[in-house]
Amino acid sequence: MRNSVEAEGFDGEASNTSMISGASSPYQPTTEPVHSRNVLGGIRCDFEYLKSQFGILKAVEVALALIAFICIETIMLCLPCGGVYFFEFVSCSAFVITGVLLLIFSLSLHTKVHHVNWSLTDLVNTAASTFFFFLASVVLAALNHKSGAEIAAVIFGFLVTCVYAVNTFLAVKRWRMGDGCSVAVQTSEYMRARTASRGEMEARPDLA
Repeated sequence: MRNSVEAEGFDGEASNTSMISGASSPYQPTTEPVHSRNVLGGIRCDFEYLKSQFGILKAVEVALALIAFICIETIMLCLPCGGVYFFEFVSCSAFVITGVLLLIFSLSLHTKVHHVNWSLTDLVNTAASTFFFFLASVVLAALNHKSGAEIAAVIFGFLVTCVYAVNTFLAVKRWRMGDGCSVAVQTSEYMRARTASRGEMEARPDLA
C-alpha cells in the first residue's frame, strides 16, 4: 500500500516537473490556427470596368482581333506569303495580350500586384497594337491577291486599328493625369516635411 502511494506521489511530482519544464521551454507548441494563404480568394468580376470606356474598348479589340485572325487563317493559298504571315502574327499577338489584360482588369487582379504600373502597361500595349496592326493591314492590302478572306482581313485590320488608336488616346490622357497627380502628391509631401523640419529648427534653443 505504501509502495502504491509512493508511486502515485512520484508520478505526481514527475508530471508537475514536466509541466514546469514545459512552461519554461522556449519551444512551446502553438495553439494558434494556421491559416492557409488563399491567393484567389479575393477574385471578383468588376462589372463597372466592363461598362467603362476602357472595358468596352478592350472587349471590342479582342473581338475584332479574333475575327481578323480567323479571316487570315482561312487563306489556303498565298504567294508571296510574307504579308499574310505578318498579319497573322500581329492579330494573334494582339488578341492574346489584350485578352489577358482584359481578364486581369475585369477580375481586379491588377489590384493584387502593386509593383506593376498597369496604366503604362496598357498604354504600351495599345500603342504597339495600333502601330503593328496598321502596318500589317497596309502590307496585306498591298500584297493581297484580291481574295475574299484577304479583303475581309484588311477591313477588320483597319477597324481594330481605329479602335486601338482611340484606346491609345484615352490611355495617354489617363497616364498623364495619374502621373501629374503622383507628382503633386510627392511635392506636397516634400513641402510638408520641409516645413516641419524648419519648425523643429526654429524651436531648438540657441547653443551659443
